[in-house]
Amino acid sequence: QVQLVESGGGLVQPGESLRLSCAASGRIVSISSMGWYRQAPGKQRDLVARISRGGTTTYADSVKGRFTISRDNTKNTVDLQMNSLKPEDTAVYYCKLDPPLGPGYWGQGTQVTVSS
Repeated sequence: QVQLVESGGGLVQPGESLRLSCAASGRIVSISSMGWYRQAPGKQRDLVARISRGGTTTYADSVKGRFTISRDNTKNTVDLQMNSLKPEDTAVYYCKLDPPLGPGYWGQGTQVTVSS
């Protein structure tokens, strides 16, 4: 059984930073890729950043240079450091775990609002 619990969302002003964290439980965590997705109102859920079990990272073009994804395989956590936040980063952010086989697992989401 896989469980994902996100934390760290909130309301910030443009240019500020936030750090999201996702705590994962389950036997397949260490062999899975993990990622952060976001969904703004009325829009589809899109990939923000992804990290393989070996540490290879992928970023959406819109966040390159501003966001950094990292994982701690000893603690089964994946973090998303978000710097220089913009109003267009406002969305619900979801943690996702992708095992080598089978469907992925989603967290419940955490709201990030960037507004002055």
